[in-house]
Amino acid sequence: MKYQAILGSKALPGVGQITVPFPIPDSKYDHIIGMLENMSIGSPTVQDCWVLELDSPYPILNRLVSQCVNVDELDYLARRLDSFSEGENIKFEAMASKLNLSSIRDFINLTFCCQRATVITDFSDLEQIGKAHALTINGGSMPSKDHEQVDDQAAALDLIQSGAGVVTPYGVVYGNGMKLEQIYDSSHLPAYYYKPCVAAVALSLPGQGGQEMLYFPCAGSKIARAVQRLGVSSPTECEAILHDTNICDTVLGLFEDEFLLNEHLDTLNRLARCCQGFQGDDLEKFHTVFDYARPQTPEEAVYLAESLQEFIVINGISTAEEYGRNILDSLGIVPGPEWNVRSFGQCEVDDECGLFGNKGYVGYNGARQEVREILGRHIQPTQETQMGGLA
Repeated sequence: MKYQAILGSKALPGVGQITVPFPIPDSKYDHIIGMLENMSIGSPTVQDCWVLELDSPYPILNRLVSQCVNVDELDYLARRLDSFSEGENIKFEAMASKLNLSSIRDFINLTFCCQRATVITDFSDLEQIGKAHALTINGGSMPSKDHEQVDDQAAALDLIQSGAGVVTPYGVVYGNGMKLEQIYDSSHLPAYYYKPCVAAVALSLPGQGGQEMLYFPCAGSKIARAVQRLGVSSPTECEAILHDTNICDTVLGLFEDEFLLNEHLDTLNRLARCCQGFQGDDLEKFHTVFDYARPQTPEEAVYLAESLQEFIVINGISTAEEYGRNILDSLGIVPGPEWNVRSFGQCEVDDECGLFGNKGYVGYNGARQEVREILGRHIQPTQETQMGGLA
């Protein structure tokens, strides 16, 4: 569930207010951070955003009104809550009420453990209460044969008669021994995959505690803000470790083996944004283009990805003559005896900086000079007879 907050500066109330939607859309993040910075707030490390109003589906969060919070904390909390089911929403608010929580740090930490609580909002169905409670205390799931052995009504009565319930505006809540663990230390937001990402990178300082996660593609300013939360000014001062990704190892080798990942985070972010926009067989096409073009730097890999739609990839083509016939066939043209199909095909290959390999043909019909220079490194006058080294 999403919400929005009206934020201002407590130290400088005259600078105005801004209404911010949470979770902040990636496309609007840089703009919103810029607006906050113009108000002298929005620091990545300081709780300097004064919450003037909060419009959310969670009444309990109104306890944050009149407090100063960090904008990234508020965004992180929104992402955590946005992934909750209806049952988790109720448990979150009921436990927050039971524990009398009011700080954003506690609210964030509660999102990691509130699922262990049982909340009763309707006492008329003891069987359902017992069933839900049994699942809760077993981590949310049970083998069916084990669940069949549970007397749901008896379990419900035992729970209700235990006297451990606390009445809240959100129902009667039973903590089931839950303790509020300090997952969030008020400095480094815990790893959390809010939505699928192309690549995730963990940043840390060698020999020191604390870790910042980046989920690519992301707003450009998130990289700098993560670095600042680690207490340094540049990603090059951090250790960067690549986590989950759906980019092939050959491509990632440029970022991890041949170059230093911490020096090319912005480039990886650009590549991830391209990959996120790929549709259908585009990712496979990119890997094919990469294998043929053999870029020498991470930046060159991005040039290929950004220009992918201007590439031609045809499997099974191994000579200029075959390529020429392929073009003519696609146009519905039957070449006469006066046609030099090989010469025609070679002209097209030359114009496209085309490359033949074991898998087929890759050509480029765009105008980007950087891409033509990458392909030009591999063009040989006799490339048709030297296919083996081009794939």
